[in-house]
Formats: sequence, C-alpha cells, structure tokens
Amino acid sequence: MGIKSSGDNTIFSEINITPLTDIFLVLLIIMMVIAPMFQSIDQDIKLPMINSGLSVEENKVTVAVTKTGKYYVNSAETELKDLGKKLKEVLPATEKEKIIVLKADSDAQTSAIIKVMEQASNSGYAKLTVAGEPLTPDQQQELERKSVKQEKQK
Repeated sequence: MGIKSSGDNTIFSEINITPLTDIFLVLLIIMMVIAPMFQSIDQDIKLPMINSGLSVEENKVTVAVTKTGKYYVNSAETELKDLGKKLKEVLPATEKEKIIVLKADSDAQTSAIIKVMEQASNSGYAKLTVAGEPLTPDQQQELERKSVKQEKQK
C-alpha cells in the first residue's frame, strides 16, 4: 500500500507489520493462558504397552510382582523375607552375565519393585531387565494357581 507524503512525491512502499505483530501477541497470550490446562489433564495417564524393544528370553530368572505385593520367583510364590535366599538358589552359575527379569503389575507399588532390585543386587545379579508389559490379571491368576499346585505337592 502506498501513501504519499504532503511535501514529497515519493511512494512509501514498505509493509506495515504492526497489525501482524498485534495478532501474534494476542495468540501468544491466549496460548499462555490455555497451556496450564493441558498439564492438569495428564495426571491420570496409564502408560501404554511397549510395542518395540528387545525380547525377553524365557530361560532367564524371572521375578513377578503382583498389585497386591506378592512375589513370584520363576512362578513360585516367595515371601519378601525369603526373596534374597530364593534368588541365590536360582542364580545361574554357568552364565557369564547374571541377568534377572522383573515383571510387575502396572498397579504394583514402586517400593515393592525397589525391594526386588535391592535383593537381586545383594544376591549377585549383575543386570536387571524390566519387562515392558505389566502382568495381566490372567497372568496373575496363573501364577497364583501354579503356586497353589506347588504348595500341594510339598
């Protein structure tokens, strides 16, 4: 848009960016007001299942933790006080890398998982692999059934 000045016959041909700047400032203020609302929505998020990653070998020592706080070492129910002893018993002496696999329910308490990590470290395991998918209710029931069968056999 050209504007003539009164004393000069030249045309002013630069773009006036003031209205554009005003629009961007209004949009910035709106986003600053709305942004905290998005953060409050995220509080009830459950993490999704993992679709990629390394597969877990089935022949590794596995510790499962249910949402009720029960511990299972290779599908055998174990009390927390006996967890370290049981992990030492099943420690593979022939393998170079002492690896333990931890499977936990998504609702399991973090303290229960940390206790497994501490016991595994104290028992001589060098690496701990956390399985990406939590225990499903069917898997928990299967562990409990196996545990009951093992108790009956003793």
